[in-house]
Amino acid sequence: MSAPLARPEVLNLRASQIREVANAALGRDGVLPFWFGESDQPTPAFIREAAAQALIAGTTFYTHNLGREDLRGALADYLGVLHGTPIGTERLAITNSGVNALMLAAQAVVSPGDRVVVVAPVWPNVAEIPRIMSGQVTTVPLVAGQGRWRLDLDRLMDALTPDTRALFLNSPNNPTGWTLPAQDRAAILERCRAYGIWLVADDVYERLSFGPGTSAPSFLPLAEPQDRLISTNSFSKAWRMTGWRLGWMVMPAALTPAMGVLLEYNTSCAPDFIQTAAVAALRDGEPHVAALRAELTAAKDQVLAGLRALPGIEAPEPDGGMYAFFRIAGCTDSVDLAKRLIAEAGLGLAPGGAFGAEGEGWLRWCFAARPEKNAEGLRRLAAYLAR
Repeated sequence: MSAPLARPEVLNLRASQIREVANAALGRDGVLPFWFGESDQPTPAFIREAAAQALIAGTTFYTHNLGREDLRGALADYLGVLHGTPIGTERLAITNSGVNALMLAAQAVVSPGDRVVVVAPVWPNVAEIPRIMSGQVTTVPLVAGQGRWRLDLDRLMDALTPDTRALFLNSPNNPTGWTLPAQDRAAILERCRAYGIWLVADDVYERLSFGPGTSAPSFLPLAEPQDRLISTNSFSKAWRMTGWRLGWMVMPAALTPAMGVLLEYNTSCAPDFIQTAAVAALRDGEPHVAALRAELTAAKDQVLAGLRALPGIEAPEPDGGMYAFFRIAGCTDSVDLAKRLIAEAGLGLAPGGAFGAEGEGWLRWCFAARPEKNAEGLRRLAAYLAR
């Protein structure tokens, strides 16, 4: 009898190279970790206190599959103000993290053999989730040039063929910080309408934008309620709630009943007391989000300036997010380089190859850290290059 194995689509998934590099640091003292995408500061106290009070009060029971009514109401109010367009609670679902929202979206719209287009390099989950559903993934690459990352819109349009089932697009992008220009949204949305393509927008970094306004350009203000648009999002980044594992999605109302069923068969519901924390984040969190944006802007300027001062480094300007995506001249194996930086410099960075073939040769630095920590990381990298 042959060994019991998972189905081929699962066996062929890419293992996380970020985790591979992080594991290489286990047992080493003094390594500065910049590999994971999260702030080095804890969740704001008012959010933690709201959850603690709810937990003490005994809110530990099942809730509605789609999320508590008060949380969905608070989210509808928040999104309506943020995007200047009404979004009713009948279009909302609370999920157990942003990645859970992406998985649910794929389960809802991707069938085996479906053609799925993904803009890359990208957080590996975005590209691998359609493959879990046995979708056939085609990538459209971002290109670095003249100090920024850019998308060739014509190339994307050529990839969005009539036989395409879904487009997965992450903007602001992890790892590059590329952000979809506002003027490109209408053309993409119209192409998806014309061919009946589902547009799955990973909007987790929308509040962490370095441009004007309080949010990155979104498809939500342009879309009609019945458009095949699913916007997935998370409380992780803008409110420093990565460990809480709570997200949401906006979808056509006609899809919501089926999404409730999928939620039942995946996780049943999000924890009650964590939903209380989310209500507090939405209602009282704007000063924190503004402060975080200011911190990240300063950190971006610090790290990008430090990288560009070093020999042989190319570091395009990110438009949003919390990452510097850069390359060192001559690097062709990002995992090997990341491991050497751990061993020889005590510096922990994510390898660009983790984000697809389009990211190979690059490194990702999460600069959502205190200034002194970023400064020490730059010092270690400079010393390594000097050797």
